[in-house]
Amino acid sequence: MTTLLSHINSPKDLRKLSKEDLPKVAQELRAFIIDIVATKEGHLGASLGVVELTIALHYVFDTPNDLLVWDVGHQAYGHKILTERKDVFHTNRRRNGISGFPKRDESEYDTFGVGHSSTAISAALGMAIASKLQQDFTKQHIAVVGDASIASGMAFEAMNHAGVTDTNILIILNDNAIGIDPSVGALKLYLTNVKKGTQKQDNIFEALNFEYSGPIDGHDIFAVVAELERLKTVKGPKFLHVITTKGKGLQQAEDNQVTYHAPGKFDKVTGELTPKNTSHLPPKFQDVFGHTIVELAKENEKIVGITPAMPTGSSLKFMMDEIPERAFDVGIAEQHAVTLAAGMATQGLIPFCNVYSTFLQRAYDQVIHDVALQNLPVIFCLDRAGLVGQDGATHHGVFDLAYLRCVPNLIIFAPLHEVALRNIMYTAQLGLKHPIAIRYPRGRGVLLDWKQPFEHIQIGKGICIQEGTEIAVLTIGAIGNTIINILQENSFSTKVAQYDMQFVKPLDETLLHQIFEKFETIVTVEDGVITGGFGSAIAEFASQYTYTNRLHIKGIPDRFIEHGTVEELHEECGISENAMKAFLISLLA
Repeated sequence: MTTLLSHINSPKDLRKLSKEDLPKVAQELRAFIIDIVATKEGHLGASLGVVELTIALHYVFDTPNDLLVWDVGHQAYGHKILTERKDVFHTNRRRNGISGFPKRDESEYDTFGVGHSSTAISAALGMAIASKLQQDFTKQHIAVVGDASIASGMAFEAMNHAGVTDTNILIILNDNAIGIDPSVGALKLYLTNVKKGTQKQDNIFEALNFEYSGPIDGHDIFAVVAELERLKTVKGPKFLHVITTKGKGLQQAEDNQVTYHAPGKFDKVTGELTPKNTSHLPPKFQDVFGHTIVELAKENEKIVGITPAMPTGSSLKFMMDEIPERAFDVGIAEQHAVTLAAGMATQGLIPFCNVYSTFLQRAYDQVIHDVALQNLPVIFCLDRAGLVGQDGATHHGVFDLAYLRCVPNLIIFAPLHEVALRNIMYTAQLGLKHPIAIRYPRGRGVLLDWKQPFEHIQIGKGICIQEGTEIAVLTIGAIGNTIINILQENSFSTKVAQYDMQFVKPLDETLLHQIFEKFETIVTVEDGVITGGFGSAIAEFASQYTYTNRLHIKGIPDRFIEHGTVEELHEECGISENAMKAFLISLLA
């Protein structure tokens, strides 16, 4: 059957249609997204919620000449399909396929690369100021921002600036009351009251000098098109409030918005998730964190938990359910989360601040200035450390060891397995003299019997996993299991020793002296960047004590790693099981 969508390869094709055809295009675009994501996986709910808005934007505005910026990018699948990528959309988030997020070098329609939240208004404002300086007064600049993202400090900083310019910028608030988890905070209450018509105070966006319109129904495509056409003629900063439903068009996605943010495989007709039997598998590291902090907090009333908008992804949700008065979702506000934890620590509380590794980059100054400089014993739990897979370069947690290792007073630990994660959390809450960063990967661990009695971990102490005679392999964190597997399965293993160093800072210098005095060849392995990382720390140790051993540093090379499965990316970086086995064999030859 011929469809309207089959004839749309670019926005120019879309603009040839009559307005009366647009609801049919929306229906077909939703079905196309559902059909692909049901089998290929990806982010579903956010893109389903903005189908009408996406069509209207490309119908009314002259993209790519008019500049459209999507905040975060979870919601940009429809945008990609309408902008010359429909035929390759099935490669979304696959290695060598298109990215799951807007990306400048992928398409001229992707005006700004995104993946982290709350950047769109700043970027669009920068573009608008550039157009003004270049005497281009007709170009339109549009930022589409979710209600969870607009509550972030960076978004307010940009609106504060935009409101005193006379630039041609339009901010569209996609208000669906949810990011990945439900939105939180006073701004959410304000927007809820606006929707209900019960807001008594002045309009906050008008107060920031925006021409405000709305709220309008984001699924009434005729209303959205009409309002965008009107706003196109209005000069200066403008703000359009659009109400949408995340997951629109698939009942299960509307009813279970957290689950269907990125649901995995599902039945495209019924929406039912493809069942997975995980009872025989080790737990996810995030769940080990979640269960352990609840266990510890029940015994230690000073423990508090903090997450910036990731209660489900971090599994702090367990504590929020059981001890809600001591667990805090602060919204997409990493800077605030870190300094909030610092403030709590000054008063004797024991804050566990759980932030994805890639998102802690957004709070680097607070880690240094507010925590480490004051030597406050905040416990950072960095989930999604290392290569995370199909979310790609914007989400890989590969820089943390390098950017944290240079910070004075900060302890850095990476657990080999679930028991080590539990034990370092137990050790940290007993009381440390310094802040600590505990980094662990996305996905599952290696132990079925992981809920062991707690044991104290000596700070700065490494462990010999296996003795050897010719080569020493030094590993940090869960990537060490790759070497364990190699040595268990190969006859050359008696020649190779393995040490789980556990701490990047402080290093176990006593153990390192023993290693450097015994082995001529030493290999370091990490799932972080080589430049400035764990291997660099070992090289600095060798230089400090004038060791001349052969040192090989394995990790993430000095370039941004794109999307693919974790296994594919480990192979690409030379730290997969096959790659490391071949490398060790070559050293022994």
